[in-house]
Amino acid sequence: METNNKDLHAELVVNKMMEKDLFSQWLGIRVLEVKEGYSRIAMEIRAEMINGFGVIHGGVCFSLADSAFAFACNNRNNLSMALDTSINFLKPTYPGDILTAEAKELHNGRTTGLYLVTIFNQHQQQVALFKGTCFRTGRNLI
Repeated sequence: METNNKDLHAELVVNKMMEKDLFSQWLGIRVLEVKEGYSRIAMEIRAEMINGFGVIHGGVCFSLADSAFAFACNNRNNLSMALDTSINFLKPTYPGDILTAEAKELHNGRTTGLYLVTIFNQHQQQVALFKGTCFRTGRNLI
């Protein structure tokens, strides 16, 4: 039962974050699942998100991963800020594609956390891999 309470608390934190996260709202991000140290979110690629080569702009894919990272590293109600992030783009994506980002905690330290975010398209093909390190401030979000 304790795990369920922790996961419920994690959901409450992420819901509160989404209320104020106008950028994630603008992207059309939907929160699919939240557990302590974990998040899974999705969005559909719109035509205005493509670059001059006709594929999704890398910043859009990065932003999806960054949101998943933020939801996973903050959902213990400890305000956490990105220290370092990186992304590898593996496959192009196009308007109409549905991208899902899954953030998994690799390390949960007192002052830092390490997360791996995998992004898949609707065909379950991995399109990007993101790694993020956060700093934990010790301040509550809610």
